[in-house]
Amino acid sequence: MTPEARIAAAAEVLDACLDGQPATRALLNWSRASRFAGSGDRNAVRDLVYGALRRKRSAAARGGGETGRGLMIGLLREAGTAPETVFTGHGHAPAPLSDDERAAWREPEGEGERCDLPDWLVAPFGEALGPAWEETALALRDRAPVFLRVNFRKTTQDQALAALSSDGVSASPHAIAEGALIVTEGARKVAQSAAYRDGLVELQDGASQAVTASISISKGMKVLDYCCGGGGKTLAMAGRAEATFHCHDADPGRMADLPARARRAGVRVELLGTGSLARHAPYDLVLCDAPCSGSGSWRRDPEGKWALTPGRLAALGDVQTGILDAAAALVAPGGTLAYATCSFLRAENEDRVAAFLAAHPDWRCTFHRRFGPQDGGDGFFIAHLTG
Repeated sequence: MTPEARIAAAAEVLDACLDGQPATRALLNWSRASRFAGSGDRNAVRDLVYGALRRKRSAAARGGGETGRGLMIGLLREAGTAPETVFTGHGHAPAPLSDDERAAWREPEGEGERCDLPDWLVAPFGEALGPAWEETALALRDRAPVFLRVNFRKTTQDQALAALSSDGVSASPHAIAEGALIVTEGARKVAQSAAYRDGLVELQDGASQAVTASISISKGMKVLDYCCGGGGKTLAMAGRAEATFHCHDADPGRMADLPARARRAGVRVELLGTGSLARHAPYDLVLCDAPCSGSGSWRRDPEGKWALTPGRLAALGDVQTGILDAAAALVAPGGTLAYATCSFLRAENEDRVAAFLAAHPDWRCTFHRRFGPQDGGDGFFIAHLTG
């Protein structure tokens, strides 16, 4: 496919997304209907689609409207490329610009449009991040870096780097966490590399690694990952200490791949259903990476940015409060309840911790920190609570 044909395809996929179809589904439908497209074409179209979704408001302003064509025109104008040179109608290029498309465009206006946020989120971003809110919002418009975590149970950092290099993956150490590697070349080769297949490295965002690195874990501890999801944080903790690791998630299907990942990593974890938690309690450490807005990871899931509403945010707060209350009952006296979200917002972070402490006066917060793109990875919040 020519570059122009890829832009035409991205515009088609974006129209499906704007009609309410999830981007993953829209891209899959397009690729199934476009057997001529090779892997490079599919990757290029995917990158264009997600790039447009990250910058949907500013691109629509510059492109003259919130349509697939409008978003692609806007991205071209932002990049300094005259869209007339791409929208030619020749071959498989998109049709030439209409008079309306030539005329109906402007530079983004207002903080929300300029920073690609819903207007109602500008104030919460400012409250949570202070002067850094704008820099953070603008960073969410770019593609997220690919991070790997070295599995020290199996290898050293230098050995992992050498193994990756032999398979065409270039990476370098990153200061966000011990064993964190940022991929600089060959990111799409990671999953096929021997280093990954043999469990020497695991895909995990740098801030997610930093969150688990902040938690003290020692040999013999009993640990529960209460909102386990795919289990990345469990594997990160298990890679640091010989302890007993139990995993739970309200949706057990999210943990389906965890046993195989644990075997690959050379660690042992046990999956527990909700009914088994009390029988195995108490725990020295309970980690709750709670369901949240995902605002810290909107580079990876830009659709979440536009789907979030004030009502949804309030409902998530109720869920988070319930999780903290339930998890606290599983912590041994003197143990730690670690509360984490991949969110920037105070309503999901400091406010939830404050509400928990007000309802549980015997508990205290001993550590809290927010990570952001300026640190290198996604946005994350972590608080350590002890009772």
